[in-house]
Amino acid sequence: MSSEFKNRPFVKLKKKIASRPQAPPPPPPQKIATEEDTFNDAMNGVHAIKEFRVLPCSNIHRLPPSSNRRADPDGDALAILTQIARGDEPINLSDTQEYVEWTNPDSKIDITEKLHAGRFSVQTMLDLHGATMDEVNSELDAFLENSFKRGWQCLKIIHGRGLRSVKGPVLKNAVVKRLSGRYRNRVIAFVSARQCDGGLGALYVLLRG
Repeated sequence: MSSEFKNRPFVKLKKKIASRPQAPPPPPPQKIATEEDTFNDAMNGVHAIKEFRVLPCSNIHRLPPSSNRRADPDGDALAILTQIARGDEPINLSDTQEYVEWTNPDSKIDITEKLHAGRFSVQTMLDLHGATMDEVNSELDAFLENSFKRGWQCLKIIHGRGLRSVKGPVLKNAVVKRLSGRYRNRVIAFVSARQCDGGLGALYVLLRG
């Protein structure tokens, strides 16, 4: 009797299973991106600008803080003046006695700071250099009436500082008195001009529309 089975029903099944295409291997698990990976992807292709690696900072000389230092107003004022003379500190015109600032009491907003900062475009100008006291009011009246007629609102009046006058800034005082007196109802505000626009020797004037 032969040891081999003549009836072998699973031979064809084994071949059929071997001939079937094998399933692809499962994909590897996805790596969770870290903050560093996200940053590196965002910075891909970005090159550093060598000139911006070191930015210069202005050296401002200030008084060293000291809680034990006794108050010395004269010494502090002298130190500040020294810094201004060296160019380390700017000159604030509003801190000087010559600075002029006036706002109509009827105005509900404080406009002088914006006016002094040059936020309004000057539309016309009057130069009173060389004018006498008798001429100031007449020239100023004619200038303002023409401005009202043309609808101009932001003006500049150059009056000088009167540094050579024994009586002080006569023209300046006359202009301030005229604007805050006769024309107070038609003027919103006036203030000393910026340094580049005449500084303490000029006024910005804002008229009602």
